[in-house]
Amino acid sequence: MQKPSRRTLLRAPFAAAGAGLLASCSDSGSEPRSGPQHTAGTGAFVPQGPRGFVNPSDPEVLAAERKRGSGPVRMVSFTAAPSMLDLGGRSVHSWAYNESVPGPLVRVTAGDVLSLTVGNRLPEKTTLHAHGVRLRCDMDGAPDLTQPPIEAGTDFIYRFVAAHPGTYLFHSHVGMQPDRALYAPFIVDDPREPLSYDKEWILVLDDWVDGIDGSNPEQVIQQLKPGGSMGMDMGGMGMGPGRGSPSPHGSKHASMAPSKSKAALGPDRVLRNSHSSMLHGEGGNVAYPHYLANGRLRTDPSVFRCKPGDRIRIRIINAGSETAFRVALGGHDMTVTHTDGYPVKHQRTDALLVGMAERYDVLVTAKDGVFPFVALAEGKPGKALALLRTDKGRNLPAPDVRPSELDRECVPARRLVPAESVAMDDRKPDRDLRIRITGTMKKYDWGFDHTPYDVRQRHAVRAGERVRLTLINATDMWHPMHLHGHTFAVTGLNSEGARKDTTIVLPHRKLVLDFDADNPGLWMLHCHNQYHSESGMMTVLGYKK
Repeated sequence: MQKPSRRTLLRAPFAAAGAGLLASCSDSGSEPRSGPQHTAGTGAFVPQGPRGFVNPSDPEVLAAERKRGSGPVRMVSFTAAPSMLDLGGRSVHSWAYNESVPGPLVRVTAGDVLSLTVGNRLPEKTTLHAHGVRLRCDMDGAPDLTQPPIEAGTDFIYRFVAAHPGTYLFHSHVGMQPDRALYAPFIVDDPREPLSYDKEWILVLDDWVDGIDGSNPEQVIQQLKPGGSMGMDMGGMGMGPGRGSPSPHGSKHASMAPSKSKAALGPDRVLRNSHSSMLHGEGGNVAYPHYLANGRLRTDPSVFRCKPGDRIRIRIINAGSETAFRVALGGHDMTVTHTDGYPVKHQRTDALLVGMAERYDVLVTAKDGVFPFVALAEGKPGKALALLRTDKGRNLPAPDVRPSELDRECVPARRLVPAESVAMDDRKPDRDLRIRITGTMKKYDWGFDHTPYDVRQRHAVRAGERVRLTLINATDMWHPMHLHGHTFAVTGLNSEGARKDTTIVLPHRKLVLDFDADNPGLWMLHCHNQYHSESGMMTVLGYKK
């Protein structure tokens, strides 16, 4: 079987035939350096906080970026705007990039400079975060920490070297915006790709509530708080301003607004009595009316077409805000090749559990027929569906199909072994950080060490250190934890685990993560359950001068 050329990859179907979305890219021989260019303001941004730390555009950040080199410049444009979206037979009003769900596929080669212009045509501020990408700090998109949010009606150019191959994700990093359609897949191709396969299938999964029977994510988070549908009482700070709300620094934030009447909060979206044995407790707390695969409902799924015997690379991306998906392809087993963009020793499995913002690459060999790829909402009612087909028959799986593979072997991330090319050495840590994950559903007071997020927080590290980060989950909920700007090894005392940037911490368990402090700046550590992070479960790792 042939190894696909770059041209073949660029033509790879994204979803159903004719539904592929590729952002317009062009080469440019000028301006080979990466860096901030924007119309929202001038000069280097310095956030609030203590002195003595490396700020987002300091010389240390620029020096680290220069070491990444500079290749051809790829020009891409996103417009974030209110949009009417077709979810496959159902139209909804939401916010999206370039009026599509998911947003346009962006694809570059490792070493390229990506120049991505975000035009903000939303009624509020926004930013864009390149999730999982080890990039320069002032391009990270963390509002009020690495940049001022992009004002409505203005543009901002995110410009950085895409140094590391892998499967990544763009998404807004402001308020509850990621629980709309403000996300898009980002693929960085390896110019020396070692995998051999015939076709590629990118599958973006999502949980969906916006625009359904009058719901929106701001209403849902209010229902989860005291005085909402659950009758609790709490306050907190979040990722950034929510719809129609000012910055959390100084003025009242949307997540701290007074409680509203049940009618003003829309349909009740609180999920009660959910349970997942895989997640050791509740699956989640939001009763999403729909789950999507490549932007489509399971009643009208996207279709990936290939030939029997084709070897297919499936890139699985969970763009959801509050749902882990247990995924499987009916009639097939899968070979895991990458997690969060980094290669692992190949591991066979029937199913995978994919937390929010996690990504897995797998290989499958297509059989003859029509087969359901099912993403079961773990611990919740509902699922997403897409189809792989090699024939022209009319016998399609039912929308409620449940492949037996979902209940067979499911390899957890902790059992994956990194490929030798990306394995960390056995160096002893220079610094130990211990952070407790705290909060309750009753008070909805999520945070770290009983403290809600404040942009002035700093957990100090120094460049060149091997840092051991121990996360202690003192809550009854599971949390997908994400560290910006770095990858870590999920480790035990005697072995190094797979390289990742997002990983699940089960309730009343601890997880030990090792990473090298090799990317100076200020970096968020947060739960990627959007409702938890927006309620305060974020903090900042800062490099000391």
